[in-house]
Amino acid sequence: MGQRIQELQERAKAIRRHIVTMLGESGSGHPGGSLSAADIVSVLYFDTMKVDPDQPDWQARDRFVLSKGHAAPVLYAALAEKGFFSKEELMTLRKLGSRLQGHPDMKKLPGVEMSTGSLGQGLSAAIGMAMGLRLDGGEQRVYTLLGDGEVQEGQIWEAAMAAGHFKLDNLTAFLDYNNLQIDGPVDVVMNVAPLNDKWRAFGWHVIEIDGHDIEQILKALEEAKATKGKPTMIIAKTIKGKGVSFMENQVGWHGNAPKPDQVEQALKDLA
Repeated sequence: MGQRIQELQERAKAIRRHIVTMLGESGSGHPGGSLSAADIVSVLYFDTMKVDPDQPDWQARDRFVLSKGHAAPVLYAALAEKGFFSKEELMTLRKLGSRLQGHPDMKKLPGVEMSTGSLGQGLSAAIGMAMGLRLDGGEQRVYTLLGDGEVQEGQIWEAAMAAGHFKLDNLTAFLDYNNLQIDGPVDVVMNVAPLNDKWRAFGWHVIEIDGHDIEQILKALEEAKATKGKPTMIIAKTIKGKGVSFMENQVGWHGNAPKPDQVEQALKDLA
């Protein structure tokens, strides 16, 4: 377990370094919520999910939907690390003609299962995938990642109700609970707590973890896979801007790219 965790921590660090460098190059993007989700995405792509970069459309693959699509840099970094495309392409983020736009595009970039960006819609798409795979008799699992500000959207709760009603135990959702959104603290803008009670009320199995603790993420995913008759929500407490000293818990880094000297400092933090 120790070596496995260490390897995943190194993957997460590499993903964070990619996020900082690509955003510095593009001059725009969303670092805070990308950095907070890096440990979760690292475990999914480098331990849990069955995916094959040489066969992006392999039918037996697991699916991942980044519902908070503005955190696209964390997905792009993971896909490049996994080998879906070259790491050099990360430097084209948000440039004209690039496949790596501000939000994921499933029609252009291999490995992207759903075009997302309008908050609240990714969970619905993931539910549709989970229902379709179950109807086909497949053993594939569907994973999705939501933002905490995103669960203020009404569509989330319609989707939550449907997933509970249809007992979609092949669906696991993560909530990246860093408690900061673009306009300030989530509990000030529109308080979403208590989240555990809300999801349980909609028929979900709920697990609460530290979203930067690799061992806790792994155990939560194992528990989700063993849970029958219910979808699972993993509420992951995280830190916005995790890993970069001057970005951590700073709402101003929701959607601002670092300047060259800030990139240099961030890479020192992530060395």
